Amino acid sequence: MFILVFGCVVGAVSSLAAIGFVEAIDWLNDLLLISPRSQMIAGDSSWVVVATVLVPAIGGLIVGIIVQFIPEKRPHGPPDVIRAVQGFGGHIPSRGGVLTALASMVGLGCGASVGQYGPLTHMGATIGAFLSRFSGSGRSMGTVGVGCGVAAAISTVFNAPIAGIVFAHEIILRHYSLRAFAPITVSSTVGYILVNVVFERNPLFRVEDVRVLYAPEFLGFVAIGVVGALVAVIFMRSIQYFDQLSARLNVAQYLKPMLAGACVGIVAIWIPDILGIGRETLRFAIIEDAFTTGELAITLIAKIAATALCIGFGFAGGVFSPALLIGILFGALVGSGLEIAGVESHSDLSIYAICGMAAVTSPVIGAPLTSILIVFELTRNYGLTTAVMVSVVFSNVVAYRVFGRSLFDVQLKSHGFDLSFGRDKVVLDHRTIENYVTQSFTQLTITDTLSVAKKRLLADSNTEAYVVSEQQKYVGMLTLMQLLNLEQTGQSFEQAVGPFARTESLVFTQSTTIWAAMNTMEDFVGESIPVVHSDEHRTLIGVVYEASIVKAYLDTITQMRAEEHGSN
Repeated sequence: MFILVFGCVVGAVSSLAAIGFVEAIDWLNDLLLISPRSQMIAGDSSWVVVATVLVPAIGGLIVGIIVQFIPEKRPHGPPDVIRAVQGFGGHIPSRGGVLTALASMVGLGCGASVGQYGPLTHMGATIGAFLSRFSGSGRSMGTVGVGCGVAAAISTVFNAPIAGIVFAHEIILRHYSLRAFAPITVSSTVGYILVNVVFERNPLFRVEDVRVLYAPEFLGFVAIGVVGALVAVIFMRSIQYFDQLSARLNVAQYLKPMLAGACVGIVAIWIPDILGIGRETLRFAIIEDAFTTGELAITLIAKIAATALCIGFGFAGGVFSPALLIGILFGALVGSGLEIAGVESHSDLSIYAICGMAAVTSPVIGAPLTSILIVFELTRNYGLTTAVMVSVVFSNVVAYRVFGRSLFDVQLKSHGFDLSFGRDKVVLDHRTIENYVTQSFTQLTITDTLSVAKKRLLADSNTEAYVVSEQQKYVGMLTLMQLLNLEQTGQSFEQAVGPFARTESLVFTQSTTIWAAMNTMEDFVGESIPVVHSDEHRTLIGVVYEASIVKAYLDTITQMRAEEHGSN
């Protein structure tokens, strides 16, 4: 019962925080002449042009300053949440979470071309992780708390409780268990009730009761999936390119968001739809004749470039919202292109727009099921959801082959956190053998005699001894079998062991991971493996036995399963 109450609390707090976050952004957009409504009210005032350029630039400077107070000197996001959960415990630093939320709010409020769903996901995770510290129910509660916060945030902003549940499991936890599923479901439901019943907020967009009119159109939805995957890959590659460009740019880190904001502001004088989240643009793109084909194409290209520039140059924000807009522009462009090509027998433009939205978004965030469910929960339309399923399937297959599972996973991999082989490999590759090193072995110095070596090995009941220099540097190994062979050949046992020490091909350091140890020991034959301080300072600190490595592997796997099922 406690865990369900915990889910309610995390869901309520995360949902209220998400609503406040979105309201604050809308208020700033209106106040700073960023939103289309505020610009329309202001008319042709020169202040609109000035604000369009200066507000994103000044906002970028403020964001750059805020980010400098985050310990890592960068904004956090969904990859950090995934890493916190997959690396055990779900611990997310509250300071980094609060500062990232503040920086995201400022950036989005000032019109930066970034998304709000990434920051909201991280904010919900931070809240869940923080509240889990007071549960006193073990480390697994941290993971559950993160899942609850994420599910509530997604449920709140999309009015989609089922999608919130699936997103938390599909992207963040990457496993299903009753102990996690129950509170996450409750948390997502609480978020939906608050946003839909208490505050009565409108959904992201509304679609009329449309349906696929012609069976051959499904081939078009396949094509949208394939081409949409390529659009998604271009978007993700662009983010990587600007991230690398930013790293090479000889400018103070806190000034880079300001440069990006100024560039986006200048372009926005002619293409205002690239500013901010683009909620109004997203809603109008599914309406026939709201944009010309040329306007759709130009806005699509500009939005990809603007978002990649902002994220690459350090603005705090996500890629989910921009991917939605880029995808819906792409889909609307396909639907508009059918009319130009003279194809009269086709369904409503909104079907193509939404298929494009899901085809681009799902490979970017690596959440095909979530993308499908968001569409279904927003539209309640089986026919439209079926068309979306076709596009999403082909999109994810192509994008996975060309780029990877998602932008998040590729970003984590570039920082040494590779999830492509599953969570087991990640955890084992980040746990060292240090706790399994033992001092129970026979140690000799290079000046000890062969007779002393034989006596010590027999006294210790060992078959291997490790030889070190007078400075305790590892030299090599001497076995009892070697000594017996030397004895049979008539060698003098008053000689020093140094010249007889055999250098072992397999030597571990204290930072060797369990995964690396398991792989390198595949062809190992022997009693134990020497462990030195480091490759540079080869001070012998102990040995590790093959059985200890196996125990380390089993301990880790057992702990993972216990965490997933909430038994620790």
